[in-house]
Amino acid sequence: MYKKIFCMMCLLMMMAGVSAAERVSYGKRINLWEKRPPHKSENKQDTAWVKVFLPEKSKATGRAIVICPGGGYQHLAMEHEGTDWAPVFNNMGIAAIVLHYRMPHGDHRIPIEDAEQAMRLVRHNAKAWGINPNDVGIMGSSAGGHLASTIATHAESDAKPNFQILFYPVITMDPAFTHMGSHNNLLGKNAKKKQEMLFSNDAQVNRTTPRAWIALSDDDTVVLPANGFNYYFECYRHDVEASLHVYPSGGHGWGIRPAFRFHTEMMAELKAWLQSF
Repeated sequence: MYKKIFCMMCLLMMMAGVSAAERVSYGKRINLWEKRPPHKSENKQDTAWVKVFLPEKSKATGRAIVICPGGGYQHLAMEHEGTDWAPVFNNMGIAAIVLHYRMPHGDHRIPIEDAEQAMRLVRHNAKAWGINPNDVGIMGSSAGGHLASTIATHAESDAKPNFQILFYPVITMDPAFTHMGSHNNLLGKNAKKKQEMLFSNDAQVNRTTPRAWIALSDDDTVVLPANGFNYYFECYRHDVEASLHVYPSGGHGWGIRPAFRFHTEMMAELKAWLQSF
């Protein structure tokens, strides 16, 4: 009798192990919210989830990056600003967690709570996924860069990243310099000055802000280079380690596409920075 019970317990434990392994199979999609998220989206079909790409165990460094694709807070460039980065980071021994966050429709709380939940999810599963919970960064491009820098400057405790990577980021919500599409979709067309200041992330940098790597093109007319410049300056002013890379051309939205003229240089500089700490 006891032998049968013991065997059944062992079988259940083995089954649980299989289930856990399935949750982290390469590119596995995991819903962020088991129940209802704190704030509902206008679009019920718009759900928050991540895809998890873990490196081979022999290469794994324990580092992880939550990736926030851009799209003006209206849609998401999931491939060239998201999943296409996974094999690159995996080859460096870094886990890539690509975030599909919900669109705000004027409610800034929605994408922010999704990004914070993604950070918590990674740290909650750190042991199972072979991740160092003290080496989890966040990366974002364009409006995804605004979301990433928002998490870097606003989040606390287990949602705060250890480092940040920003590509041609929207940083400010000041109408004089922001990308107005991102501004309107995140805060609404009639946003108050106080709210614009709160989510102008250059104004939120302090000495606890995590180190930053920022890349953009000098000829970007979609998101003005002043966004990245000012964020770098505030990092410098507050003694936050930061690296700014300005390429002569390329415009906006190049992501990981090899067609970007300075792709090779950009990749080498990013890799060197990631290996510096």
